[in-house]
Amino acid sequence: DDVPIPPMASATGPAGNAADGEAPGARGAQVAADVEFVDPAEVQAAPAGPEDDDMGEEDAGGKRRRAADGKRASAFPRLQQDANAAPEYRVVPVPPHRLTPLKAQWMALYTPVVENLKLDIRMNPRRRCVELRTSAHTEEAEVIQKGADFLKAFMLGFEVQDALALLRLDDLYVESFDVTDVKLLRGDHLSRAIGRVAGKDGRTKAAIENATRTRIVLADTKVHILGSVAHIRVARDAVCNLILGSPPGKVYNTMRTTASRLLQRF
Repeated sequence: DDVPIPPMASATGPAGNAADGEAPGARGAQVAADVEFVDPAEVQAAPAGPEDDDMGEEDAGGKRRRAADGKRASAFPRLQQDANAAPEYRVVPVPPHRLTPLKAQWMALYTPVVENLKLDIRMNPRRRCVELRTSAHTEEAEVIQKGADFLKAFMLGFEVQDALALLRLDDLYVESFDVTDVKLLRGDHLSRAIGRVAGKDGRTKAAIENATRTRIVLADTKVHILGSVAHIRVARDAVCNLILGSPPGKVYNTMRTTASRLLQRF
């Protein structure tokens, strides 16, 4: 009947092993003695990896430049025109209805292209186009594309003063769409839609331009908008709502609210 009783397992924990005769907390004190503490002041910053090197450069104030989305923007140097490289060409076609304004405004177009961009320009009446070419005096490689965009904006119907903004600023673009892309209209319905966008004596179009800081050209069923990306979006939404038949008062209120928020954000 005598059944051997197994010995009890020793309990170990923060209080130590009482069965072995150790004082409570002796094991925790031993572990604490074996840990080596490092002063944070002696820790050096880890070297930047290849991903950190591409995050951008520091400016004169020691701060890194960041892009619009919050990420650090990489700074790329401007491409310089190689003196030994072959000249580049751009050909801008001239619509028939813009040939007469082109001849009348030729000197206003010729002066900034030659004096500021250092490009060669000529009008080809036989082919009805304007030709651009880089010269030995051209300093930057991308100016020929700026000159082509400047001439294209004039061919679409924008004034010379408005098209000159494409040469001065880098964040301006031209967006074009057709009225029938928004809603398939024919006959008088199409004419009334274009009339709603223009307004009486062009007041509706002028109100959209002033509120969104853009320029709008209505050429038959085409709509051309010149401005920044965010402002073009607000103006395009207003024009599309007018084409779809929304009341002008409702479109004005929505557009002005959106435009004011956009200006406050910037």
